[in-house]
Amino acid sequence: MTVPAETLTPLPWDADIASAAALIADSTRAAILRALLPDRPLAAGELARLAGVSAATASFHLAKLLEGGLITVIRQGRHRYYRLAGHEVAAALEALGLISPGLPVRSLRQSREAAALAEARTCYDHLAGRAGVEVLDGLLRRGLLEGKSGRTDRGDTTSHRFEVTGAGAKELSSFGLNLLQLRRSRRQFAGACIDWTQRRRHLNGALAAAITSRMFELGWIERGQRRRSVRVTPVGFEGLASTFGVDLP
Repeated sequence: MTVPAETLTPLPWDADIASAAALIADSTRAAILRALLPDRPLAAGELARLAGVSAATASFHLAKLLEGGLITVIRQGRHRYYRLAGHEVAAALEALGLISPGLPVRSLRQSREAAALAEARTCYDHLAGRAGVEVLDGLLRRGLLEGKSGRTDRGDTTSHRFEVTGAGAKELSSFGLNLLQLRRSRRQFAGACIDWTQRRRHLNGALAAAITSRMFELGWIERGQRRRSVRVTPVGFEGLASTFGVDLP
């Protein structure tokens, strides 16, 4: 069967995903990218340790990721610290988790880390895991957010957008958020990721990042002992229940 030539020609608005996919496909580079998902800058030596490779090997792969635009580097004196290039990279990595097999768990420590990540973690700069899913459900259930239909750049309809209601504007302002400032961000205001551990939606975008940052400020959540994991504090359980209607056991 002959395939028409026009079907093999990339359309003008298509994205060339092959180059980014090739960068992520290497196991060492994938480990480095996973280590950077919490949006905390790390030095090359720490990334080498987390990826289980030598310093020279880590440097080689970091150069590839820098060249490909998936990470950036921050220089402080003689030191260099690496981080993801932005929330778009984190979203792509989380999305890949939905279609990827889980890493084998070979120790009690790994089992506990996996459980902690599923319970509550950061997806770059916003709350994910069961806690993140429950926060979005609570916002919708209390009528603080409502789903909005919209169109992507390609013209197809998407429902992964949310808008703050009148009641939500009052509640979130009382919570300490400046919604007007958030709307001015170049970033999407409020969307959703399909959480790779829960297979349900959690909130993303500028609003989700601001809510998560405020939760850290209030002491509702704190960094966990394991990478990317966060822990809901006793005051956080009360705050989540009273503000967002989230009842976490």
